[in-house]
Amino acid sequence: MSTPALHTRLPAVGTTVFTRMSQLALEHGAVNLGQGFPDFGCDPKLVDLVGEAMRAGQNQYAPMTGIPALRAAIAAKVEKLYGRRYDDAAEITVTNGASQAIQSAILCSVHPGDEVIVIEPAYDCYLPAIALAGGVPVPVAMHIGSEGYSVPWDAVAAAVTPRTRMIVVNTPHNPTGSILRAADLDALAAVVAGTDILVLSDEVYEHMVYDGEQHASVSRHPVLAERAFVVSSFGKTYHVTGWKVGYVAAPAALTAEFRKVHQYNVFSVNTPMQHGIAAYMQDARPYLELPAFYQRKRDLFRAGLAGSRFELLPSNGTYFQCVRYDAISGLPEAEFATWLTVEANVAAIPVSAFYSRPTESGIVRFCFAKKDETLRKALETLSRL
Repeated sequence: MSTPALHTRLPAVGTTVFTRMSQLALEHGAVNLGQGFPDFGCDPKLVDLVGEAMRAGQNQYAPMTGIPALRAAIAAKVEKLYGRRYDDAAEITVTNGASQAIQSAILCSVHPGDEVIVIEPAYDCYLPAIALAGGVPVPVAMHIGSEGYSVPWDAVAAAVTPRTRMIVVNTPHNPTGSILRAADLDALAAVVAGTDILVLSDEVYEHMVYDGEQHASVSRHPVLAERAFVVSSFGKTYHVTGWKVGYVAAPAALTAEFRKVHQYNVFSVNTPMQHGIAAYMQDARPYLELPAFYQRKRDLFRAGLAGSRFELLPSNGTYFQCVRYDAISGLPEAEFATWLTVEANVAAIPVSAFYSRPTESGIVRFCFAKKDETLRKALETLSRL
């Protein structure tokens, strides 16, 4: 008996570039600066708090919206940092990581035929979520200038049509390491003024902003916050990407729709980890000290490449560093990343993988969320290319 044919919902989707490059790095014993995860552990205190929750019997289903203590801690943190008070009962939802939050926000908002403006290069989970909702992605390419990547808000405004339902923004930005600033939020507010366009703001790297800059959360902007789903992730903040715990903050009316999808998608999130994180959040120092922690790693990595033939682009946020390599090779980005992994034993991610259509800029992305010895090992090779 043959297997019934299945009409794919995602015909353009295959194995992610992160999986492919990590597998290639493993096969060739390369230093993996491709996929964005730390190679160091989290604070043992956080692990102990999760263990305590398990031993205390917190091992059954959590409330669909997240445990009250964690939602309250999230609301308090957002208010302290960004000045907006979300109702932790009606406007905060704990999710199975940021990717699930993003997908659920799109599924609850976007109807077949609706257009969603996506600023590229863009993290790879946005487009499949739009496709599953039956939406139409409308890509707008970032500008690459002497100051690095920036959003051309005039092009964003020109892309708006009567069918535009949502604009997706990401700050700090993966893969480019750029950030939005207050003027960018004002420009976005001008684009959506007088419309019913929603905003989805991916802010998972919110605590990784450098050089004295301030994270421009959409939560800070009263006009935008009233129409926005704001997403973040504890995996990035606390070095536990495998735990897959995140959250979304949104006005009550948007949250009500979000939760309709959330409850039939994952229903609830890992219970003891929620309790452990809620207890850990009572001390703000781990996330307040994160910018300095990662800026030191960024500076170590940039200093190691300063005399190389790579051209360093600005890295104002995230734990990613983008570089031009045209002084080293004329290969397309995917081929260069493969060569770099196989021949130089350092894995990177081609930025072309973050576009919906073929786009070559001669740029690859490195992740510096690694032990110092890992970075130094990679730099030994990269600095000699």
